[in-house]
Parts: sequence; structure tokens; C-alpha cells
Amino acid sequence: MSQCGKRSGVSRREFLGGAAAAAAGLTVLPRHILGGEGNTPPSATLNVAKVGCGGMGGGDLDEVAKCGGNFVALCDVDENSLNGAAGKFPQAKRYFDFRKMLDEMEKDIDAVVVSTADVTHAVASIWAIKRGKHVYCQKPLTRTVKEARLISEAALKYKVATQMGNQGHGGGGLQPTAEFIRAGAIGTIKEVHTWSDRPKGWWPQDFAPPTYTDPAPKFLHWDLWIGPSTERAFVDKWREGPDKGKTVFHHHNWRGWWDYGAGAIGDMACHNMDPAFFALDLGAPTWVKATCPPFNKVSFPLWSVIEWEFPAKGDRPAVRVFWHDGGKQPPRPEELGPDSKMDSNGCMFVGEKGKMMGGGWAGFCRIIPESKMKEFKAPPKTVPIGHYKEWVEASKGAQIVPGSNFGYSGPMTEAILLGNVAVRFPGQELRWDAEKHEFANNPEANQLLHYEPRKGWEL
Repeated sequence: MSQCGKRSGVSRREFLGGAAAAAAGLTVLPRHILGGEGNTPPSATLNVAKVGCGGMGGGDLDEVAKCGGNFVALCDVDENSLNGAAGKFPQAKRYFDFRKMLDEMEKDIDAVVVSTADVTHAVASIWAIKRGKHVYCQKPLTRTVKEARLISEAALKYKVATQMGNQGHGGGGLQPTAEFIRAGAIGTIKEVHTWSDRPKGWWPQDFAPPTYTDPAPKFLHWDLWIGPSTERAFVDKWREGPDKGKTVFHHHNWRGWWDYGAGAIGDMACHNMDPAFFALDLGAPTWVKATCPPFNKVSFPLWSVIEWEFPAKGDRPAVRVFWHDGGKQPPRPEELGPDSKMDSNGCMFVGEKGKMMGGGWAGFCRIIPESKMKEFKAPPKTVPIGHYKEWVEASKGAQIVPGSNFGYSGPMTEAILLGNVAVRFPGQELRWDAEKHEFANNPEANQLLHYEPRKGWEL
């Protein structure tokens, strides 16, 4: 379904500069803040470059084009994906290396859409931002905690329009969930549980690395695919074991590798935890702690349960937020009717007066049981402009702040990815100092906040 939406009938809360802005209403910025001095008016053409054209990248291409983006350049390390996209946009120049594309077409590009494996999200986005380009980047915004801080700071410094690809943020369900919470529908929130079925049935995790290698196919520029992270010989498919016949890295299964993906929490928490960050203005946590089975640290564990404590803020007391993946879920709430089941992805708010629960992707959380939902007076419905449309219009100079801009999604990603550090120290309460950007009680854990990029790929 297209996420372009409509321009009319938009709630004043639809476009946010961050969680704090949500409480006050719409943040409206002058055009020179959104797009840079001398930016063209909103009605003009937005020339867009695409980094990553396969998988979700294909959907991003179509949606941004529908919303008015004019693609002038396409980049992918996979020539098959690149050629497929070029069939839709034959006028666009083709590249394998986004660095070369940005150098050669810097004056011709207004905005960049990044839809690569997680390992390249930050470097491609920051390189574009530093050239004054507006950026849309798929979730998770980055692979590491430090990258999330750097990308937020870059977007603020260069004053460009940004958006992270958690489409549910602009889908219409997030706003009423927040309105219910703020109106006291279930009283003071004590804790929030979020969960996902990933990685079960989606990609392998906790595997032993292959002992063999394969020649990279001619259509794949393997060194560019690795990007800033650890060099590793190409392997095509698993030759034995439960994942026999499945690809090891490319196209999809990079998500399970520590050096290239961010695991289940990277894939789904930016969707399923979004209602908690938005409605409760969570900010940075005080500490994070994980439970998981033993794993080899080359890939992610088969499952994890992660807990954060977020400090009190304003009238809201401290709150604990939980993440469950790999088939783990919170206890089934007794308020849920016997004929209802918990979705494979979801979010549940636990308040002093009751519970609200919904599916994943920032969908609307309803009061349970349904009888209580019917008793509560719902806030007026809002008509969102659309996740992609708000970024395109902001990039053109409209006075709109996209809801999942990097000022909001960067800190959220940073907090979420602390969970991936915590699984390396199961059972330990890692105390987070957001100002110093370090764990106060575990120097070893601080080494996992980032890595040393390969030469030529520095942030």
C-alpha cells in the first residue's frame, strides 16, 4: 500500500521534531532550516539518488517516486538489482559505489535514499548529509550505538530533512495510541512489553561460521558490499546443517551476522518499540540488562529478552521496557479474551488501571478487554500525510518535520542497540551514561559501541 497519503486533513501533531515536540504539537521550521539556504520551493523537482535497489530498496524506490521524487542516480553493489531498478528509471545514472556517485553527482542530487544492509546505513547517510543532502534511511538507522549518535549530530549540524524507514510511524496508529496513554486511559504506565518472532523462520542465527569459501559471483561487488566492516571471504550458501541451501550473506541473511547486521532487535524494535518511545518520551535509559542462551558472538543468539529502565521525566515516573524475540513473548494478559491470540509481533502497555495491546509496526494499541475499550471515549481520528510523502515534501522545502526524523529516530536507535551490547554480558546490569556516551560500570562493554572502519569508509 502506498504511503504517500493526502495533504489535507492532517492533525497538528502529525509532524514531530522529536518526542518532546509531540506533547507541544507540530514543530514548524523555516525553509532555510529544513533545506538549506537557497533551497528550491516545495513545488520544484526533488532530484534523488538511491543507494541499495534490491529487497526493501525496491519498495522505497517506488514509494518515493509516487510521492514526487525524481531519481537521477541509482547505486547497488548487486548488478542484477541495479539493472532491475534501471528498468523502471532508465534516465538515472548507474553506480556500484555510492562514494563515487556522491563525488561525481554532488551538484545534481538533492536527496539520497539508503536501503542497504545495516552495515552501510550510517556511512552512506553521513556522507550524504555532509554534502547537504536530505536523507531517508531504512531501519535500523545504524548498526552500532556510536553510529546512531553520529548520524543524529550530523543531521542537526547540516540542517537537512531526514526520515528513518519505520513506516508505521506515519501510518495513523501511533498518534491515537499516544493520545489514549496521555489521556490516562490505563493510568500511569508501569512497564511496556514489546516482542517479535524474528529470527525464527526468517534468517539463521547462532551458527558456526563456514570453513569454506566460494568465488563471488560476477554480478556482486563483494568488497563494496562489506563496506566499512570486517573483511571476510565470500560464501554463497550453507552446504550442510539445518540451513543447508540458504544464502550465508547476500541477499538476506546478513541480519544474523554481528559484523553486518543488528539481529532481530535491529530488524523489528524500531517498529514495535516506537509506540513506547513516542507516547512516553523515553529518551536515554539508565541501564540495560539481557537474558539469552549462550552463543558464539559471531552471530546473534537464538533468542533474547532485554530490559531497559528509563528515568522519570516530567510528570512521568520511571518506566521499564522489555523486548522479547526468537519466539519469546510476555505472559499472556488475563484481560485478553479466550478467543483472542497474541500476534507474532506486538506492543503492550501495562498501566496501574489496565492494559493496552496491539500488533507490531506501530499499529494502534487497544484497551483490553474490549469492553473497556468501548467505555473509553476515543480521541478524534487524524489523517496522516504519509511516511514517504512528509519526507519528500520536507526535502522540497515545505515547513514539515518528518515524524521519524533523525532527531527522534537517532536517540531511539541508540537506546535500542544498547540491547545488542547487553546480550554479550547476559545477566549484567549495564549502567548507561548518555552524556558521556559510555557504560559507567563496564569498560569492556564500551568497546562494543563501535568498531574501527576500514580505510576509505570512515564516518
